[in-house]
Amino acid sequence: MAAAKATIVTADGVRSAHFRDHNTNPITLSRFIMDAAQLEKGRSSLSFILQSIGVAAKVIANAVQKAGAQGLHGLVGEVNKTGDDQKKLDVLANDVMINALIGSKKVSVMVSEENEDPMVVDGVDHARYAVVFDPLDGSSNIECNVSVGTIFGIYHQDVAETATLADALQPGKNMVAAGYVLYSSSVVMMLSFGTGLYGFTLDPNYGEFVMSHEKLRFPDKPKQIYSVNTGNSELWDEPTKAFVRWTKEQKTPYSGRYIGSMVSDVHRTILYGGIFMYPADKKSKNGKLRLLYECFPMAYLVEQAGGVATDGRRRILDIQPKEYHERSPIFLGCARDVEKLMEFYATVPADADSAEKRSRPGPLE
Repeated sequence: MAAAKATIVTADGVRSAHFRDHNTNPITLSRFIMDAAQLEKGRSSLSFILQSIGVAAKVIANAVQKAGAQGLHGLVGEVNKTGDDQKKLDVLANDVMINALIGSKKVSVMVSEENEDPMVVDGVDHARYAVVFDPLDGSSNIECNVSVGTIFGIYHQDVAETATLADALQPGKNMVAAGYVLYSSSVVMMLSFGTGLYGFTLDPNYGEFVMSHEKLRFPDKPKQIYSVNTGNSELWDEPTKAFVRWTKEQKTPYSGRYIGSMVSDVHRTILYGGIFMYPADKKSKNGKLRLLYECFPMAYLVEQAGGVATDGRRRILDIQPKEYHERSPIFLGCARDVEKLMEFYATVPADADSAEKRSRPGPLE
């Protein structure tokens, strides 16, 4: 009997010459997560968590897109721990995230912007992960159809059988994964395990996140953009004022772009370059953005794309948080602009009286 012939097919798949303009081998979020889990020894449980977050993102995206028709605009009449008025979508997105993470069976501790206290999941064994998240960042803009997003970071307990509250109160550099989901004209998830930044766009035709950005980096020639709420400019410290003044004094002045939704502003900053800033000021002396579940994940992702994130004097990811809802100033973006800002923090005194006695750093070479 003659031996049967077989065609050898590689793991990279096949693509017919007739369909070079069509993606016949899409890398879905699920496929990417499973491949990455195989590379991370002892971290296979992470794939369950990330797939649960992917499902939660689809549910939240659907709610955001249908908010007006389903009566999900408006307040619920409560204020969260960080002092923000809770919108209906805030509460819904929070419930969706919590339930998705509980359903993964791999998460023991959760910290959410919408909950005053951290949450410990009862009845899970060998759940070594702690997840911190802002379920719906920028929700104050939802009524006017401005883009909003979900931000998350994940910690892993390497020694004990189950993660504890302390595992959620670590420097951002200890995260094993982080990401955000942008709900806009398309739904995009940006994700990193610490091996580069990857983006996935939700294909509405078959309801899957498909890879659209592979090992994304800041542009080699970043645009000259600064993103900050200039309405607070009179309240800023002198280094921040001096830096923004410097951006306007260049031969080609920087453009100002500010949406007021951190996920949207940071997403643009990564794709185009420039700098996003939310400095401390006289009104919010410790900054306004939350360190654990806003600053840490975004700083993690920006660094994975080749950028820099600082509070002006320290690397954001090196800060040891003391409280679950601790705030921090943050400046993040391409190295060119963030490093220039740090020069001002190193040379310009914080108070106006002393600043007048010091000269400004020179223009960008």
